[in-house]
Amino acid sequence: MLLRLAYLAATSAFALLRLLSMSDRDKDIEILALRHQLLVLQRQVGKPTFTDTDRAVLACLLRHLPMDTVSSRRWASRSPPPPSGRSFASTASHPHPNGRARPWADFRRSQADALLACDLFEVRTLTGTRLYVFAVIEHSTRRIRILGSTAHPAAQWVVQLGRNLVMDLEDVGSRAWFLIRDRDSKFTAAFDALLADAGLKVVTTGIQIPRMNSITERWIQTCRRELLDRTLIWNQSHLLHALREFETFYNRHRPHRILDQAAPLRPLPRPISEPAQLRHLKVRRRDRLGGILHEYQHAA
Repeated sequence: MLLRLAYLAATSAFALLRLLSMSDRDKDIEILALRHQLLVLQRQVGKPTFTDTDRAVLACLLRHLPMDTVSSRRWASRSPPPPSGRSFASTASHPHPNGRARPWADFRRSQADALLACDLFEVRTLTGTRLYVFAVIEHSTRRIRILGSTAHPAAQWVVQLGRNLVMDLEDVGSRAWFLIRDRDSKFTAAFDALLADAGLKVVTTGIQIPRMNSITERWIQTCRRELLDRTLIWNQSHLLHALREFETFYNRHRPHRILDQAAPLRPLPRPISEPAQLRHLKVRRRDRLGGILHEYQHAA
């Protein structure tokens, strides 16, 4: 015990000496980096398990709250859980040639060429500002479109991004017929009517069932893991610049298993079979965003 206490005292003393030599600017930078690490950990760590000591402390704190607040929280905690994605998928009804209901997974696979999916996700800046990003992905090609970012995602802003999406789809000659979205209140009837006029039928997901929009949710996790968790975002323009670079990297270089290691906008190159080329194979690396993203290609 004494040895452990001496070790903790020595490490604390060295940490204090390190802080004394740091300037205010260095301390601010370290605080911002630690704040970003905490935000990342809050998303990765699951629900904590309470010990007996934690329950005793919470019981003492709850004594100082009004009885109405405590009763409402107890009632909310006893509400029935939402249905799982598996149970909803088994009861989801979609037209089938033989007249029977078709599961949601089969519907997505059979209609992949005609499916789009969209979602809004939140990004925190170093100053604590919440920015919301609107992204759309194609199920068949996995092509991603980052349409915009704002701190105030009003309904008119979402409708305008819907117009931009329709024009982009018309320019590339897209054959999409359906758009999957969640039940966020930012998606208003005007947004659905705009897409319906363009020939896109809106398919809403079930309540608290993110698995129905799993491809978009998986892309958001990829964007966080490969870009946002490793980048300190300063403001909205910085966020848009980083997302544009990641969009280009994702669509033109990053391999995808569902596409047999090709990229959404880049087919697989011809395999190298000549022994002379294999002996003198040279690979060049191109860094994006200061080395966060890496692109590799054969040198000419």
